[in-house]
Amino acid sequence: MFSVKRSAYNPIIKPGNKYQWETSAAFNWSAVNDKKDKKTTHCVYRAISEPDLVPQSSPYISTIGYAKSIDGIFYDKKSQLVKPEFTWERYGCEDPRITELDGKYYIFYTALSAFPFRYFGIKVACAVTRDFKTLESKHLVTPFNAKAMALFPGRINGKLTAVLTANTDNAKRTARIAIAQFDHEEEIWDIAYWRDWYKRISKNVLHIRRAATDHVEVGAAPVKTKDGWLLVYAHIQNYPTDHKIFGIEALLLDLKDPRKIVGRTKHPIMVPEESYEKYGQVPNVIFPSGALIRDKNLNIFYGAADTTSCVAEVKLDGLLQSMSPKGRESYSTRFNKNPIMRPVKKHPWESKAVFNPAAIDLDGRVHIIYRANAENNTSTMGYAVSKNGLNIDERLPEPIYTPRADFEMKKIINGNSGCEDPRIVKIGNILYMFYTAYNGITVPRVAMTWISVNDFLKRKWNWSRPVLVTPPGIDDKDACIFPEKIDGKYCFIHRINHKICIDFWTSFKAAPKETTRGIMLMGSRYGMWDSKKIGLAGPPLKTKAGWLMFYHGIGEDLHYRLGAALLDIKNPLTILSRTDEAILEPVKKYEKQGQIPNVVFPCSHILRGDTIYHYYGGADSVIGVATQKLSKILSTLAV
Repeated sequence: MFSVKRSAYNPIIKPGNKYQWETSAAFNWSAVNDKKDKKTTHCVYRAISEPDLVPQSSPYISTIGYAKSIDGIFYDKKSQLVKPEFTWERYGCEDPRITELDGKYYIFYTALSAFPFRYFGIKVACAVTRDFKTLESKHLVTPFNAKAMALFPGRINGKLTAVLTANTDNAKRTARIAIAQFDHEEEIWDIAYWRDWYKRISKNVLHIRRAATDHVEVGAAPVKTKDGWLLVYAHIQNYPTDHKIFGIEALLLDLKDPRKIVGRTKHPIMVPEESYEKYGQVPNVIFPSGALIRDKNLNIFYGAADTTSCVAEVKLDGLLQSMSPKGRESYSTRFNKNPIMRPVKKHPWESKAVFNPAAIDLDGRVHIIYRANAENNTSTMGYAVSKNGLNIDERLPEPIYTPRADFEMKKIINGNSGCEDPRIVKIGNILYMFYTAYNGITVPRVAMTWISVNDFLKRKWNWSRPVLVTPPGIDDKDACIFPEKIDGKYCFIHRINHKICIDFWTSFKAAPKETTRGIMLMGSRYGMWDSKKIGLAGPPLKTKAGWLMFYHGIGEDLHYRLGAALLDIKNPLTILSRTDEAILEPVKKYEKQGQIPNVVFPCSHILRGDTIYHYYGGADSVIGVATQKLSKILSTLAV
């Protein structure tokens, strides 16, 4: 699992008035460590000036700027390194990728020879330097439409190897990322070589598009890892439409045969979220153009909104783990006897389904309160207990909680109704249970009931009369309070309009009157695994690093997955970190087949030592449990 951290210093490089050649934009940067001094980082980036005023139809001209840094944060010593000199680049030099090999720095860039811009005037060029002061040579590389070329930083089987994107701008052809290999440097810009290569391009293509409407382009020059060549690339969804989603993804290529894909990310690892990514010359764009391994992290260099240059980092091991199905499954360990509970046909109240369980650890036992469905779609709550948190030691034959109030009584014959998806929290000697109350007509709302710990343990089900704690007319679910007061108030977390929000209560009696704001905490991320909606899983866990909050997310594929976020211990409205990959997703048959397919839906998390027990509904039909190490997820979310 992994969590991408954007630099607090973003944007790192931005346009300014000091240099005329970068007054409009400075973005899509690529970086390389100095061949001698590894503490020094050189970067090249696309710079845009304001257009000339005469003639009035002059285009914005891109050139390539240079800067260097000794700390990876502050870049200076700026200069204009590459600018149009030849007819094949007369209208601009764009989007450089840099690689150091054999003492030379190879800078591949997009050369524009036609204006208005047309596909036959958009090709790859290369500039070579040894010192970033003078260019040793410049060459037009491809005789056909192409962009985004980068050289591997080492020979493969004795050959120079590059990756590029062909047919990027021809509406009649599909952009394809492909591999090219050369016996010697001169072949890189040999027209005869490229004409022959293009005839057999199909043998060199990396097939990575997921849908016909996807567009892909090379991002960074590949970096070598123990598992393969890591290629960060741009994966743009809905490309032919006005609803493009610019995402950053990654591939693993075989170390000996880079035409062979050995792993890949399942979803974008980044989409535009920050203001500097959402607003600029071209809004809602993040575009990767560089990558470096520093310590145990992968630094991703990217352009934001076609305006500024930014950097983000991700733990390399976590990213590599996410690029294989086995790696993703290892995030959480399912109990080998799952499902731990199934419907019981001889019990009418739980004959159709049992799922979405709450749990609480009391007196050395895990007490599980679960949602049960009858054949007429009425939801009640059953009870089971486990000593070791895995095996069910006892399960009661009758429900312990049933609909009592008008707002949860069935109004439509055989329609969904009742008491759904409980979460339970202990405050002092009282257990507070929150659940979704639904009568089949009015919108779902959150209800609260409570019982003393003493009565609960004695199985005297003296639940208080339920109280609605969310406003009328608002679809509100997935709720509970934090297990202790924060700054003297109860923190009530719930879901409105597919977003997780918070309200603060001075007392439980005042709760219905004080749930008035719905302060947004976290929303879905367009284009990622949690793109459609999110909601709270179980009550947050208090850790030394902060409040660990698990949440479910639904993507465009309608799969329910589990993610996590770390909230500030004193101010839970501050998100410190968030997983960018799901930590539990439907893969088992009992999670993929049922009332609602492809669902894992936890409503509780029990912490015993360093082990978290996730209790979840599988496909809205059965109950499973999966474990996970607290230290592992906190390491992933560490800020």
